[in-house]
Amino acid sequence: MIDLYYWPTPNGHKVTMFLEEAGLPYTIHPVDIGKGAQFEPSFLKIAPNNRMPAIIDQAPADGGEPVSLFESGAILLYLAEKTGRFVPADLRGRAETLQWLFWQMGGLGPMLGQNHHFSQYAPEKIPYAIDRYVKETNRLYGVLDRRLADRAFVAGADYTIADMAAYPWIVPWEKQGQRLDDHPNLKRWFETIAERPATKAAYARAAEVNPNYGQPMSEDAKRVMFGQTAVNTKK
Repeated sequence: MIDLYYWPTPNGHKVTMFLEEAGLPYTIHPVDIGKGAQFEPSFLKIAPNNRMPAIIDQAPADGGEPVSLFESGAILLYLAEKTGRFVPADLRGRAETLQWLFWQMGGLGPMLGQNHHFSQYAPEKIPYAIDRYVKETNRLYGVLDRRLADRAFVAGADYTIADMAAYPWIVPWEKQGQRLDDHPNLKRWFETIAERPATKAAYARAAEVNPNYGQPMSEDAKRVMFGQTAVNTKK
């Protein structure tokens, strides 16, 4: 059994996508980040960076004590190795998958996150910041589109954790100021993953956990989300 500490954000969706694909039993523990649940001492013991998702594997492969992890990329890799699925066993296939997983973690996610912040949430619309991150988003879409020109999925012929990591960040493409029609290979890939039963099941969990999923963020939630300092983690 996997205990999943989750809220329906792109990083949260990555983990539910894997768990649904692999058929691993899991229990969701909601972490309402708009109300500050990520700063609770009990959660910080699992996720010291006060970010979700995080997991506790109650039945690790070594038969020992439960294993807790934070950081969505680390969680995906751990679960892939636990199940022997969605990461190639061969040297070259594994290298391809991991470099694109880290590309998402270090580039696609952070840059698109800044796009979301300045275009959707910032109290002051700063044209330079919006333009900067919309253009960087477009560049990254282009990187992914070129990568997918001659292969079905990011790491090759097979669906992997690299795809699961990237897909949720493309879902809000309209809010990012992008057009999928400008990136036909990316669009084909995106639509293929969207139709997977496990993807649909993972996204169905969002509304179960957060009835307000997809609605504009309240001003109180913005203050919690975007007013964080070191003080928040000293409880």
